[in-house]
Amino acid sequence: MVGITSYGAYIPKYRINRGLIYQSMGWLNPATMMGGEKAVAHFDEDSITMAVAAGIDCLTGMDRKEIDGIYFATTTAPYKERQSAEIIATAINLRSDIRTADLTDSVKSGTTALISAFDAIKAGSAKNLIVCAADCRTGKPGSAQEEIFGDGAASLTIGDSGVIAGIEGSHSVSYDFVDHWRADGEVFDRQWEDRFIRDIAYRNFIIEAVSGLAKKCNLDVKDISKLAYPCLYAGDHKKIAKQLGLDPAQIQDPLLNNVGYTGTSNPLLLLVGALEDAKAGDNIVIVGFGNGSDALLFKVTDEIEKIKGNRRGIKKHLASRRELTSYEKFVSFRNAIPIEKGIRGEIIAPTALSELWRSRKEILGLVGSKCLKCGTPQFPAQRICVNPDCKEMDQMEDYPFSDKKAVLFTYTGDMLAFSMNPPAMYGMVDFEGGGRYWFDITDADMESCKVDMSVEMSFRKKYIDVKSGIHGYFWKVIPVIE
Repeated sequence: MVGITSYGAYIPKYRINRGLIYQSMGWLNPATMMGGEKAVAHFDEDSITMAVAAGIDCLTGMDRKEIDGIYFATTTAPYKERQSAEIIATAINLRSDIRTADLTDSVKSGTTALISAFDAIKAGSAKNLIVCAADCRTGKPGSAQEEIFGDGAASLTIGDSGVIAGIEGSHSVSYDFVDHWRADGEVFDRQWEDRFIRDIAYRNFIIEAVSGLAKKCNLDVKDISKLAYPCLYAGDHKKIAKQLGLDPAQIQDPLLNNVGYTGTSNPLLLLVGALEDAKAGDNIVIVGFGNGSDALLFKVTDEIEKIKGNRRGIKKHLASRRELTSYEKFVSFRNAIPIEKGIRGEIIAPTALSELWRSRKEILGLVGSKCLKCGTPQFPAQRICVNPDCKEMDQMEDYPFSDKKAVLFTYTGDMLAFSMNPPAMYGMVDFEGGGRYWFDITDADMESCKVDMSVEMSFRKKYIDVKSGIHGYFWKVIPVIE
């Protein structure tokens, strides 16, 4: 049986009330008023960092050496020509002899990546694949997109053993229907007329995909435990369910009121949410939308009980939230307005790509060394053991620190160094089992920091060298998500 073997998710900690956005920009377009809140990526997060977080959640307790490839779906890749999937693979410490691919240019790419992974496993070209999807889309200030778009990521491993939800079938429809678009070089999403999108696209494409799937798999809609599909319009979301003959209890929460529409990751996030509450025998259908529609049917197995509660998934991320009370911070995080960075913030040293290559395991994967003689770990990797009672030379093995527990040994708040969310905070971190290093601190404030506070590692943007077109990544520490 081929199917899902694990799941993971990531929702940024920051949430902004849509009422605050409307209070700031609603004067421009009064019809944009929406309720609820949405998830907002921090200034040092993007689609790659969120995909890494979701991938780590998905791989909890799994042997990463068994992963044969990674597919990454996004419409907001930081590079036009540099593979994002490979950056993610290095960050989560996958093997080098794997298949990597980026799927992009449509918010339907998340489900397309999932179907591609299933096909590869069925064909025997791989045993285990991981699919990550993430988006960090930006709407123009004052637009409906600014309020509805949320940030998030989801990840699923696909294999043929230990399957928690087997793939029963899929059905796709493809149309060059333009509802949203963003030309090369543009930052902001553009949208056509709402009624046209509702009447032609959502109501027709999603129903056509689900109906085709039901016919192909001989599935009665009454036997669907949960159906998850995207739709930006709450009224039409209900109408689609009614037209398909489904009860409200069969519809998965679309997360529009507390996360927002997360683009390529949306159907995968909803699938993770459905799996968190699923039991053996449940039929789950997820639908991707964008230039057509993909519909996939899963049947949950007894294996689901083995991983329940062992992932952060949707529920734990929803519970771990932090209010963003400043609209100005929100738009500055998204680089939607120019801000004064000062000399310290504007001068960025050129990235030595040759050194990045040589130190890629340390920089992207946070891999240090561990002495084979005495077992002392250290970051960055050393040739000579730092243990004064050992000092063995060239007897080291790779030792990843990204998943190790740690505590904050010392910390500093710096109001002189530039930060998009001042003060800049950094500190010395002691890892459980040994190892100490200096890291930036993010997703925290000075009032909440304290010595011996439990922290964990988070893959983040370190800088953006606009002049050279380089996005620099490294690991920062965040308070432990309980």
